[in-house]
Amino acid sequence: MTLISLIAALALEQLRPLGNRNRVWLLFIRYANHLERSLNAGYNRHGVMAWLAAMLPALALALGGYYLLNAISPVLAFAWNVLLLYLTMGFRHFSGYFSEISLALNEGRDFEARQALSSWINQPTSELSVGEVSRLAIEQGVVDSYRHVFGTMFWFVVLPGPSGAVLYRFSQLLAQKWGQRGSDDLFGRFAGRAGEWLDWIPVRLSAISFAIMGDFEDAVYCWRSQARTWGNYATGILLASAAGALGVKLGDPVRQNYTINFRPELGVGDEADPNYLKSAVGLVWRTVLLWLFVILLLSVVSLFS
Repeated sequence: MTLISLIAALALEQLRPLGNRNRVWLLFIRYANHLERSLNAGYNRHGVMAWLAAMLPALALALGGYYLLNAISPVLAFAWNVLLLYLTMGFRHFSGYFSEISLALNEGRDFEARQALSSWINQPTSELSVGEVSRLAIEQGVVDSYRHVFGTMFWFVVLPGPSGAVLYRFSQLLAQKWGQRGSDDLFGRFAGRAGEWLDWIPVRLSAISFAIMGDFEDAVYCWRSQARTWGNYATGILLASAAGALGVKLGDPVRQNYTINFRPELGVGDEADPNYLKSAVGLVWRTVLLWLFVILLLSVVSLFS
């Protein structure tokens, strides 16, 4: 059921994408805002209480609904899995921007590509060159593919029912909302750490998968020698391994907001250009197929054991 649920959810999301602002996410964010207003007294324990108050009802609904429907009919439990996966994962949460930028750059509409990138990453892009737009788009695409696909897939497979997908996606929303305010904000500390704990294994599995599906030697070299230079180590692992697998240079300084944003170099090989956007999409899709194949093998082994 796990493999079929993943395939069905991916197919449904391709046919009818929800986009980046679906109602379930908005409802959860409003609930998180209410919890913060009610519980944030500036201490770490209040952040823990708020995180549990946000996550436990969602997990109880996901897991309780699965077991209840499974007792009635496995078909209903399968539909519940697909529905929650459809709400928590998918390429279309980010691929619309990626495709728009790629098409605009290939047609010479650089201004429109910069506008699309600015809407995507919420940063000024008016001063970026074509190479810099390509670089930033590949970086954001790799990170978003992990957040919306690989991280969710991993925890869906590991935990029963759709609880893993709900746990990962909602914990990431809380980590982005509460956990990125700096070390002085005690309320968001636990949310940030919970996001890091849940990322530890799937980030590394994603990086290994990028290496297998691309240039393995360069991907491993970039991971080992460059990932720690990035501000966020988990993000550095993803970007360094993807850059090495693609044979493209990411990172490096970019011109934003009338200044130079200095960033470490990631990857080896050629400078980024619009052609590498298509290569990045291909790498992500090959990696998804690899994960589905591994899940199939695990399912077969589990069945016969």
